Amino acid sequence: MLKISALPNVSDMLNLLVQLRCVLDQATTALARGCAKGAGLDADLLDAQQVATFELAWASAELLAAQRSLEALEGGASEVDQHLVRVFALEAVSQVRNRLEGVLAELDMDDTALQALAADPRLRAWRRTLLSGEALQYTAGMLAERPEEIGRVDMSGDLSLIQDQFRRFAADVVAPLAEQIHRHDLIVPDQLLSAMRDMGVFGLSIPEQYGGSAVEGQDETLTMIVVTEALSEASLAAAGSLITRPEILSRALLAGGTEQQKQHWLPRLAEGDPLCAIAITEPDYGSDVAGLTLRGTRCEGGWLLNGAKTWCTFAGKAGVLMVVTRTDPDRSLGHRGLSLLLAEKPSYDGHEFDYHQPGGGRLSGRAIPTIGYRGMHSFDLSFENFFVPDANVIGEQQGLGKGFYYTMSGMTGGRMQTAGRASGVMRAALLAAIRYAGERKVFGAPLANYPLSAAKLVKMAARYAASRYLAYSVGRRLAQGGASMEASLVKLFACRSAELVTREALQIHGGMGYAEEVAVSRYFVDARVLSIFEGAEETLALKVIGRSLLEAALGADAA
Repeated sequence: MLKISALPNVSDMLNLLVQLRCVLDQATTALARGCAKGAGLDADLLDAQQVATFELAWASAELLAAQRSLEALEGGASEVDQHLVRVFALEAVSQVRNRLEGVLAELDMDDTALQALAADPRLRAWRRTLLSGEALQYTAGMLAERPEEIGRVDMSGDLSLIQDQFRRFAADVVAPLAEQIHRHDLIVPDQLLSAMRDMGVFGLSIPEQYGGSAVEGQDETLTMIVVTEALSEASLAAAGSLITRPEILSRALLAGGTEQQKQHWLPRLAEGDPLCAIAITEPDYGSDVAGLTLRGTRCEGGWLLNGAKTWCTFAGKAGVLMVVTRTDPDRSLGHRGLSLLLAEKPSYDGHEFDYHQPGGGRLSGRAIPTIGYRGMHSFDLSFENFFVPDANVIGEQQGLGKGFYYTMSGMTGGRMQTAGRASGVMRAALLAAIRYAGERKVFGAPLANYPLSAAKLVKMAARYAASRYLAYSVGRRLAQGGASMEASLVKLFACRSAELVTREALQIHGGMGYAEEVAVSRYFVDARVLSIFEGAEETLALKVIGRSLLEAALGADAA
């Protein structure tokens, strides 16, 4: 039997990650120099190196997840996590090394240091200690005996109480409705919305002075993660995603709204009445926010909106839409010509609506059929001379042209919430797989007794634990005023991890996993959307993470 004392030393593993980080930094600097023109990055040169940039972004995310997880072990962790985090760190070393090997070849860089790392004799010993069939079965046994210890992040007493409260709520109130909502493609029912209003979930990011529960001087990011992952464990679409939209709108109002707008809108948003939706994406412009074309034309007392939006989640049920609108006709201004307008409408329960304003304006919507993420529904929207008063422009006259910046103020929190959603879905899928593998007998023995099943379960659990440790680590750093770029790394890593974990959970269930009556099939199709919304994986890796890494390397190079 393996004992904790026999496991690799955390400091040794961290030292190996530091060496990998040095190679990563060298590759990043070389790529930045190759994409530079003058003092900055050239867009065309950068686009020509998308493959290398994507690999560097992913290597950064995997290294950060391994590093933060190992650091958490030094503060104390369960015996289960002592094994799981080391398993993930060792796996991450191989993944990052492979990514860097390709990048160095692409850039024609010397790879001596990387090859020396690959030949480190400790890696072979660690693989035997952590990844041998015997070791994996031992760790899988711990998962079955103590599933509550998997990814058990240290948190304050208040956060622990909130976690317990919302896990009970999710199990008792959300879970019984989740399958019906998914299988029958229903809108989130009023009984669930009413219960969530009573729990105060819509006001978590709104300061107490405006009717919410966010305490002045404290960052609510950790609370948002705790609540989001607890709700998402029961249902991503019917509960876990409900609080993202009010957070984005609330942060936009706090960043740019007038005091009168804050007093008017924030208390109502905190109560969940009206519910809100965020209209950003357009049919021809996905993540390219600067290219958005839905136009707002000045008229007496306000603006007339004309154009289309798509993938506007919860647009039917919402009573107010935050519409990213081009208010300056000069397209050359890009994102500097965008403003945020609040379009009010009645709430609709169906899959489509057609609202005619008394003055002749029209807003129509149709829910987009999707393979998963059912319950909130994402809509195609069409605006035809739809009137929005001047009072509903966030920031009013001073807010014109600043809509992009106000929107981005909510995206960091949104990405952390998405990481929380991913953690919730992963936990649900992982626990379901552990239970099924222990109960299901194949060729006369429980599925969990077979080495390959044990290996799958351990690697799933290791990835989940690393993702959760990373999310809470970055959440704490955000609470201290930093790490905004790391929120993008968390989102990138957690969402892909959710896809991998739910895929393996379904595979462990075999044919039953493919049946809609089994919850793991819902976890899988729901998780697939996570790498697409709140910043598609490719755009996030290339335009946010990769560009930030290269700009930082250029800055350090010039210093």
